[in-house]
This record gives sequence, C-alpha cells and structure tokens, in this order.
Amino acid sequence: MSGQSLTDRIAAAQHSMTGSAISKAVCKATTHEVSGPKKKHLDYLIHCTNELNVSIPHLADTLLERTASNSWIVVFKALITTHHLMMYGNERLMQYLASRNTLFNLNNFLDKAALQGYNMSTFIRRYSRYLNEKAMSYRLAAVDFTKMKRGADGVMRTMNTEKLIKTLPIIQNQLDALLDFQPNSNELTNGVINTAFMLLFKDSIRLFAAYNEGVINMLEKYFDMKKNQCKEALEIYKTFLNRMTKLSEFLKVAERVGIDQGDSPDLTQAPSSLLEALEQHLASLEGRKLKDLSTASRSSTLSSAVSSLSSTGISLSRMDDKTEDNRLPQHKSDGTDLFFYPSLLLSTCTYPSSHQLPPQMTHQMGGVPMMAPQPVMYNQPVLRPNNPFGPIPGAQVTQTHTKRHKYSIIIYCLTFWEIHLFAFKP
Repeated sequence: MSGQSLTDRIAAAQHSMTGSAISKAVCKATTHEVSGPKKKHLDYLIHCTNELNVSIPHLADTLLERTASNSWIVVFKALITTHHLMMYGNERLMQYLASRNTLFNLNNFLDKAALQGYNMSTFIRRYSRYLNEKAMSYRLAAVDFTKMKRGADGVMRTMNTEKLIKTLPIIQNQLDALLDFQPNSNELTNGVINTAFMLLFKDSIRLFAAYNEGVINMLEKYFDMKKNQCKEALEIYKTFLNRMTKLSEFLKVAERVGIDQGDSPDLTQAPSSLLEALEQHLASLEGRKLKDLSTASRSSTLSSAVSSLSSTGISLSRMDDKTEDNRLPQHKSDGTDLFFYPSLLLSTCTYPSSHQLPPQMTHQMGGVPMMAPQPVMYNQPVLRPNNPFGPIPGAQVTQTHTKRHKYSIIIYCLTFWEIHLFAFKP
C-alpha cells in the first residue's frame, strides 16, 4: 500500500470541518501509508505541546484513540508519534501521560488482515510495553532519564546513596522493556518499524548512559555503605553487567541496518576482579571470612573499574551526538504540502539536544533535580486559518498547488453531502 488511503483523506477532511487542527495533524501522522510519520506533522504536534492554549489531555487522548484501530500501520504510527512527542515535546505531555492510570492496553493486539500484520503486531505489543514503562519511570522518579543532565556534575553522579539505590532499579526496568523489543535485522523491513527502532536506539544510548553514571556513583560509595545497602548495590551491579551484554546485542542489530561500526559505542566492562572485591567486602560486613584484599589493591581495582565505565560513558555521549542530527528522514516535497499547515511556514522548530543542556531548574520534583525544557521559538501561535482551503499568504501558487486545492474542496463537499444524506435518510 502506497500513499494515503481514501479513508485517511476523508477523515482529515472531517477534522477540517469540525475545526480540530490537532485531530487532523494526528490523523495525517498516523495514515495507512507504510512509512514513518512525516516530519511536518510531528513538528506541528511538537509546536502544539508548547502552546499554553492547547489542551494536552485532548492531544494525548486523540493519539490513544488511534491505537484502537485494527490496522497495525495506524497503531504503530500512533505509538511512534507518541514516543516522538515524549522525546522532543514539552514536558507537560510526559507529565500528563505519567499521571494516567493506564496508557496503552495493547497486550492482545493482533492484526489478522495480512501476514505482515501478524509479524508487526508482536513488535507493537512490545513497543507499547516500553512506552508504558517509560511513562511509569517518570511517574516514580519525576524525571525523564533520557533527558537528565550527565557528566561529573550530572544528576546520577551527584545523587546520594539512598536515592541512588531506589532510582537504579527503575532505570533497569525501563531498559529491560526497551531491550525486549528484540528485532532481528531481517525483520526491519519497512519504514514504520525502522522509525520505531531508530527512536528506541536513541533512547537506549541515553538511558544506558544515565544507568552507567549511576553505577559509577554507586561503586564509588560502595565501600562506605551499610550492610543492607551493600547487598542491594551488589545485586544492582550484577544486573548491570547482564544488561550491558544485552545492549551490545541490541547495538549489533543497529550496525547491521545502517549504523557504521565505527560509530557504535564501545561498551567497556569493568575488570572481573571488581566483582570479587565487592563480594568480599559484603562478606566481611556479614561476618563471613573470605580472602581479604589490601586497601591499596581494592582502591586500584575500583579506580580501574571507574575508568573503564567512564570511557563507556564518553563513548555513549559521542554516539548520542552523532545520532541527534538524524532524528527522522526529511520528507521530500515540492513545497505545496505546506498548504495543510500554513503556520509551519512562519515557524522555526528546534529540538532539545542531550549534549546542549539547559540551565537546571531551581525547583525539584520527587527529590530529583529537573531540567528546564528546551525553548521552542515560534513567530506565530497555533491558529487554524479562517479558510482552510484558502491560499497561503506570500506563497507562490503553482499548478500542483491549485490541483491539490481543488481536490481538497471536492473531498470537503463529498463528505458534507454524505453526512447530510445520512442525516435525512428515512
């Protein structure tokens, strides 16, 4: 299937009649076309999340309604659009999604219309579970781990022991849900799942970077912890080693589908002697006698481990910087498709970059310092034009533009006629 279906075009025309620009944009971002959502529609929705006169619950509910479709394409693209807005939209959207008791209920979703629907339904179920877990993580920690400040003075590196022990398992659960997506390179066969995988890849880099920094902080504090804290920290570290192995496998899939091997982050594990030192320290606190390590030997092992994990963090940051400039493939157009969103002609949309961190907010939420949202500048508010089929001021009307204009009027009139015919039918 190529291009928008007649159902998509009629639905967009109906939203034009009702005056809902947000519903129309969501409809166009989640068409039956087997490709990722177009950037112009995502830009418009991101714009909406930054406007105070836009209802965030209405935007979120409109996206959730699209996941009730029977088509795997529409549902998958609705999840992708939601994920994209979580990453680049205003934090108000994430706060609302996290406040809901339920988000996506797609555990039993199955599109039986075609063989591809069976295959893609599996990934839709996994993808929805990750987005649910992402929202739950925000609900528990009041912070998006993929956007938090990193570095020596970052949130995870400066967190105290008690908060650190509570926060790291939350990151582990979110990372587990992400890695459970488990695609093979031969299953990434269309633009929809490829777009979802790219968003997951970016989240995996940023999420593991925060995870890695939290573990570094925990190891530096380990030998000063109480016995119960050491026991929890040791289990967290063992889990961390296992997740590093799984992430390496996930990144190998990314290499096979287009990411250069030289760009892949180097996940350097800490020396195995560190685990032995951690276990021996816990045994000594519990009164069990094992081979003792000298203070100098323990300090050397810890220093080597921190150095290895720090190099991993640097590698992840470099990879994040390289992928940030390749968010979504640009939609090639002759310029006439801006007819549907005239406000985009006068707007400049900028996404927050993880390596360009805004100043830290003075308030705190849930005990974790929050980062101020990246400003998005616009020269015109989100307003629906009085005449949705009128020409764009200052734009050159070409022959193609005129044809599309006439075609939209025809759809508008047919839909209007169909509604009234049904209303007066005896």
